[in-house]
Amino acid sequence: MQELKYVSLGVLVLQTTSLVLTMRYSRTLKEDGPRYLASSAVVSAEVLKIITCIFLVLMENSECFMRAMNQLLKEEIVNKPMETLKLAVPAGIYTLQNNLLYVALSNLDAATYQVTYQLKILTTALFSVSMLGKKLGFYQWLSLLFLMAGVTLVQWPSDSGGDTEEKVVSAGSQFMGLMAVLMACVSSGFAGVYFEKILKETKQSVWVRNIQLGLFSFILGFIGMIVYDGQSVRQLGMFQGYSTITCIVVALQAVGGLVVAVVIKYADNILKGFAASLSIILSTLISYFLLNDFSPTGLFFLGALLVIAATFLYGHERKPTGSSAIKV
Repeated sequence: MQELKYVSLGVLVLQTTSLVLTMRYSRTLKEDGPRYLASSAVVSAEVLKIITCIFLVLMENSECFMRAMNQLLKEEIVNKPMETLKLAVPAGIYTLQNNLLYVALSNLDAATYQVTYQLKILTTALFSVSMLGKKLGFYQWLSLLFLMAGVTLVQWPSDSGGDTEEKVVSAGSQFMGLMAVLMACVSSGFAGVYFEKILKETKQSVWVRNIQLGLFSFILGFIGMIVYDGQSVRQLGMFQGYSTITCIVVALQAVGGLVVAVVIKYADNILKGFAASLSIILSTLISYFLLNDFSPTGLFFLGALLVIAATFLYGHERKPTGSSAIKV
């Protein structure tokens, strides 16, 4: 069991760090042709998630493929329309969140993104208190204060040299990235708590729930792609600009939640906090030494330290809020 914990730690760190870094690299890589559409990548990831979850549901059933598939579609989805429709809300929000993450990593370096995105702990906690009636202990409220202070320091503007025009463009880009991350944190917190509430009210398999969620996410994501990128899709196709790195990003985003869902039962609060901290440190090192898009400051290190401390402190008294809200 002890070995499984450390394997879980490694998997969590690898999944979190690799997704952020590959997504950042794919959004900043200079290519000859058109860049891939973020909306298309989100839709592709949802399709892959649905296929993966269907496979897992079939693995849980000893019946033949067609009989299990018929039971899944008929009994769990078609015959329970109201239960399925409940997932339209979090599906829409998750679709928005996934698109926002591409916007964020197109404008922020991986290290700054990783630290700032930990604000989802704050939003999840606040929504859990207001929607689920959960009570937070002293250490948890203290950790939220540390978290806000840390993110504020990380986002504090630095007096870097360079042309005034370049500084204006950089500040505008960072502001857009920051707004995208903040909106993603709010949407992540609300959708996660909403999904947790649904899971607790029903006895359906979490994988069946994720299939239902994925179907709505696919439909809404596809509509969003047509609305915002319809002209590009008609001219160059949905898979324009796709490369090996794009496919890796899509696969990591699709399977990442599944990996976390499997790992989560072996990882305690301290281990999950340790995984988040290691991921921040690795993202910082790789952004600085390999991607060359990050120049750390004293304020960044102090802010990152506060955020890392907050992740450990939050799990001090009880299980983290929304730990059962597994979105694959």
